[in-house]
Amino acid sequence: MSKKIMLITGGSRGIGAEIAKLAANHNYHVVINYTHSKDAANILVSDIQSQGGSAVAIQADCSKESEIERLFKEIDQIGTMDCLIANAGIIGGQNPISQTTEKQLKELFDINVIGLIICVREAVKRMSTELGGQGGKIVLMSSVAARTGGIAQEIHYASSKAAVDGFCLGLAKEVGNVGIRVNAVRPGLIGTSIHDLHGGMEVIQKWAAGVPMGRVGLPEEVAQTVLWLCSEASSYVHGALIDVSGGR
Repeated sequence: MSKKIMLITGGSRGIGAEIAKLAANHNYHVVINYTHSKDAANILVSDIQSQGGSAVAIQADCSKESEIERLFKEIDQIGTMDCLIANAGIIGGQNPISQTTEKQLKELFDINVIGLIICVREAVKRMSTELGGQGGKIVLMSSVAARTGGIAQEIHYASSKAAVDGFCLGLAKEVGNVGIRVNAVRPGLIGTSIHDLHGGMEVIQKWAAGVPMGRVGLPEEVAQTVLWLCSEASSYVHGALIDVSGGR
C-alpha cells in the first residue's frame, strides 16, 4: 500500500473522528479503532470513502492487552504503520475522592494509561529502526487537566492524564534515536459528546467564560495539531506537551 497508515484508537467519534477525516484528506490510510461504536465507525469509514479517502474500521478493546495485540496484527496484514494516535480514553465517572472505588480506578487506568502504553509498545516494536522498522510518529492524547487537576469530581481523570504526560516525556528520551518522534496533545474545553456527562453543549458554553479566548474549542482544531505533529513540518518537535486549550 502506497499510502501511509495511521491508527487512531477510539477513533469513531469526537476528536478521534475529526483526526480520521483530516488524515484521510492528507492521503493517509486511516485505521479507525472502536470498542462498542460499530455503527459510528462504519458511518465514518463510508463518509471518508465517499470523499475519495481510504479507511477501515477495526474493533478492539484498548483496555485489554490481547485485543490490542490482535489489532496490531490485523494492521500488519494491511501494511506498515507510520502513525499511532493513542486517543482512546474515558472520563471514568464523576465523584469526589471520598466516593472513589478501586473498580472505577482500574477501569480508568486500564484504558487511559495501561492500554495506551501497550499500544505504544506494539507500535514501537514495529516502528523502531533498531528493531528493523522504518520509523514513525506517535501522538498521545492527554488533557489540559493533567496540569490543572481537572474539574470538580474528576481528579481521577486528571491523574490518568498526568501519567500520560510523564510517559510521553520518558518515551521521547527512549525512542528519539530509533526513528520515532513522540509528542502529546492536551486539549482543553473542546465541543464533543464527551461533555454529555456534564450536561452537553449548553453547560460547556457557560464554562467558556473561563477560557481566555472566550470560546469552546473545535475538534478539528485539535485534529489540525495532531496532523501537524505527524508531518515533516514538525520534524524537530519531540517530547512536547502541546496545549490546545484557548489559553486555559
